[in-house]
Amino acid sequence: MNVREARPDEAEQIAQFQILMARETEGMTLDIEIVRRGVAGVFAQPARGTYWVIEDKGELLGSTLVIPEWSDWRCGIVLWIHSLYIQPANRKQGLFRQLYQHLKQQVSQEPDLKGLRLYVDKTNSVAQEVYEKLGMNRDHYEMYEWLK
Repeated sequence: MNVREARPDEAEQIAQFQILMARETEGMTLDIEIVRRGVAGVFAQPARGTYWVIEDKGELLGSTLVIPEWSDWRCGIVLWIHSLYIQPANRKQGLFRQLYQHLKQQVSQEPDLKGLRLYVDKTNSVAQEVYEKLGMNRDHYEMYEWLK
């Protein structure tokens, strides 16, 4: 298994992962054309974030979007793990652990990076258990949102 930055030619597979994730986790049907444009927008403007993939012999098994957020409290950047998807047939094999450890090592080695964050649907207890096993906690914040 290999963790690496995604390439623009993998945008279609990443978009498909997002369609599947939205349906699975929130029961939402996303417009594929909007998602394709959204994924392409990340590759077009890298300041928006970076897609990371985990692959095996050239096959994408999962992906995530990592988004930088400036923290004035920490005078540095916190990386948000966003749009995480691992194909169902490849779950419970430690793939997210490998991806997470890769990102955590990156944060540990770069002085401007201060930490990792993610949010999870309140009903997704399986994912919450995975995150807690990796040492993440939800002690500090609740998330609120308004979406158009």
